[in-house]
Amino acid sequence: MLIGLWIVIRLVRHRRAAAPEAVAAAEKAVVAEPEEIEESEEPELSDAEIEAELLAEEEAPGEAAVEEVAAEPEREPQPVAGPKKAESIEDVADAVEEELEIVLDSDGEIEAIDAFESAGAAAEEIEEIEVVPVPAKRKKGVEEEPEPKLSLFARLRRGLSKTAGGLVGRIDKLISGRKIDADFFAELEEILFTADLGPMTAEKLLTALETRAREEKIQDAAAIRDILKDEIRKILEPHQRPLEFDAAKPYVIMVVGVNGVGKTTTIGKLAKMITTSGKTVIMGAADTFRAAADEQLTIWAERVGADIVRQKAGSDPAAVAFDSVQAAVNRSVDVVIVDTAGRLHTKHNLMEELKKVKRVMAKVQPEEPHEVLLILDANTGQNAISQAKSFHESLGLTGIILTKLDGTAKGGCIVGICDELAVPVRYIGIGERMDDLRPFEARDFVEALFETAED
Repeated sequence: MLIGLWIVIRLVRHRRAAAPEAVAAAEKAVVAEPEEIEESEEPELSDAEIEAELLAEEEAPGEAAVEEVAAEPEREPQPVAGPKKAESIEDVADAVEEELEIVLDSDGEIEAIDAFESAGAAAEEIEEIEVVPVPAKRKKGVEEEPEPKLSLFARLRRGLSKTAGGLVGRIDKLISGRKIDADFFAELEEILFTADLGPMTAEKLLTALETRAREEKIQDAAAIRDILKDEIRKILEPHQRPLEFDAAKPYVIMVVGVNGVGKTTTIGKLAKMITTSGKTVIMGAADTFRAAADEQLTIWAERVGADIVRQKAGSDPAAVAFDSVQAAVNRSVDVVIVDTAGRLHTKHNLMEELKKVKRVMAKVQPEEPHEVLLILDANTGQNAISQAKSFHESLGLTGIILTKLDGTAKGGCIVGICDELAVPVRYIGIGERMDDLRPFEARDFVEALFETAED
């Protein structure tokens, strides 16, 4: 049986074509032999026959030994090939039969055998692949070089990249190889009116461009870019005034805005700017409506080295504002920054609450608060102009901080705010870092806007 099985495997490995009759015979030998072993029974012998066999064994001891070895039923078959030991003769026979069917019953016998042997070689190859361990973490003390610190102007350019692409980038595409005519100004009008400048400001800029092009007899559309740059700078320059904290002591700042514009974060950054200059700060947690608002402001106060005045949730925000100013007077603190709850500019009752907070602070000193700062999110685009108008009518804004300029293409709203409201833009937010709140400077803003578009 083992010899027959070995012959069949050798046939597969050496690509020897076997006739169907030979294969059937080999399979029959493999399958039938165990049955013969199991069913064969030795016949009963007489005494005379037993003596005759003993005499024959003495005459041919070698042959008897061979028969004795062959008759051992308990010896297990040795593994024929491969690392895995066959569980039974029937399993091996079935496996060989399947392999023979694949090889002999197909038209492409040679190709099948090649595939079989290639698979075996690939399996051996996989077993020999070396498993490379994942590199250990970088050792302490070996640190990567920090990213080079960008200048203020470079950070401003980076922050205005989306706004530049939305406004100046579209204008650059328009003026490329164009001559100035009616169609040119029609397309320019569309760009200006969809750039979140506000309709009034867009119309003002378009009129200025047409007038100067006619008066200066400009034929090359590329010159329109420089005229636009100059006109935007003229609108912004009168409104670039950062805060002057030495005007009074304590210098009281009331911060207002709608929900989600980043009031508390901006207050923290503003307080950091003030404390870095050597002045003392008290924060007033007058946002008693939003959950955990006072805890958030407390964290910022600890980070920047400021004091904080707070009361329990649901307290009167006007009382918190009054206590904050009074504490600053008693302690001779330089600056007070009062946070207020976010509210929609269209909610009349909530806007009246802000008026009350402002009136109560004035009871400590008549001129307080010295600043009413509106925090605007640049992502709101032209809606920021509507917000600014409503807050300005209710409270009399003294300044604006425009945040999130780095994440929007709608930064053009700052031009409309300055043009329509004539309210100073005190600071702009161009990133998430502590020092990414910076004083607004019109010339730098315009230069960064147009240079970024060129890149």
